Amino acid sequence: MTLERIDYSVPVDLKQDLSSLRTRALAVGVIGVAATLAGMFVVGPTDFYRSWLWSYLFVLGLTVGPLGWLMLQYATGGAWGVVIRRPAEAASRTIWLTILLFIPILVGANNLYPWTHAAYVQSHPTVLHKAAYLNITAWSIRAFIYLFGFVLLILHYNKWSAREDSGDTRARGKLTFFAGPGLIYQALAVTFLSVDWAMSQDPTWFSTMWGLLFIASQLLTAVAFLITVMVMLQRYSPMREVLTARHLHDLGKFTLALVMVWAYFSFSQFLIVWAGNLPEEIPFYLRRMNHGWGWVGLLLVFGHFALPFALLLSRDLKRNYKLLRNIAFFILVMRFVDLFWLTKPFAYENFHLSWMDITAPVGMTGLWLAYFFTNLQQRPLMPVNDPNLEETLEHGREH
Repeated sequence: MTLERIDYSVPVDLKQDLSSLRTRALAVGVIGVAATLAGMFVVGPTDFYRSWLWSYLFVLGLTVGPLGWLMLQYATGGAWGVVIRRPAEAASRTIWLTILLFIPILVGANNLYPWTHAAYVQSHPTVLHKAAYLNITAWSIRAFIYLFGFVLLILHYNKWSAREDSGDTRARGKLTFFAGPGLIYQALAVTFLSVDWAMSQDPTWFSTMWGLLFIASQLLTAVAFLITVMVMLQRYSPMREVLTARHLHDLGKFTLALVMVWAYFSFSQFLIVWAGNLPEEIPFYLRRMNHGWGWVGLLLVFGHFALPFALLLSRDLKRNYKLLRNIAFFILVMRFVDLFWLTKPFAYENFHLSWMDITAPVGMTGLWLAYFFTNLQQRPLMPVNDPNLEETLEHGREH
């Protein structure tokens, strides 16, 4: 197999199937989002905004997580990142939809965050001390900075990736130079936005592990999604000739590592809070271990860690297309459950599942997938002038 013999353009049959998937995803997305918006008037704004927020955090991970993998590949090199580069770029270009989906959170902040109410702030001295940080003006400005920074990085990497395809010799230097600073920015932005958008639902509670937990979660969400997409693309040329079990084995190892990192951060946070037994910290877990929430926590222990960890230890499983795809899809489902468990108990002491907790994630993910499938058709499935492309092909043939 040589580089010249492979046509990396999107084949006609794949374009047709992607168009069909886009149509179905768009229909599901429109119905789901419309039903969720209607729920704001039928059920009430509280349920609507809570459902919208945790669902949005999942979609944000699908958009920003692949950007992190792109920059990590440019910073480190290696064949593993070349095969996922185009799906990761397509996912990152959904940032415009992700920004649009943030508008309800911006508009309904007073329904989500108690620190937006002056009476609450005055009655809680701890929150009063945070008022310079937790106020709607500062919060909105920071949200703009987070999203604007992501837009700049995504535009940069997609622009110079396209120029590299056209033979621009400056592109590789532009792509690698900003990878390190970009990763630092993303780590800081995700840390702060996780505090602003998720943890500040209870401004009296805090955790130093919270940002790390969200960083690992977004990377795990992204790699699980990319594995699912790559297995789908493997049925079509040119990925049928390029993607091999060895490439999937590499992605499976990353998935296993991130499952363990997620478990480590989650347990570390629990251990620190539980051992400290402080009245301002321990209620976070007391609420999530009682009144029905504890069963969700047990599901995460076994479904988000124990089962994927045990299965992904197998070398043969990580090289099996269908099995690895099934595990990746299951992890994506567990990511929904994890975000639900982290955020919903802030507002509900007893276990609470609204029908909008179904329509919101389904609707938002449907719209996001429709946009993703549109983006995926726009560029060749492999970066034709990537200096690591030949190494990628050789890597796949090794045993």
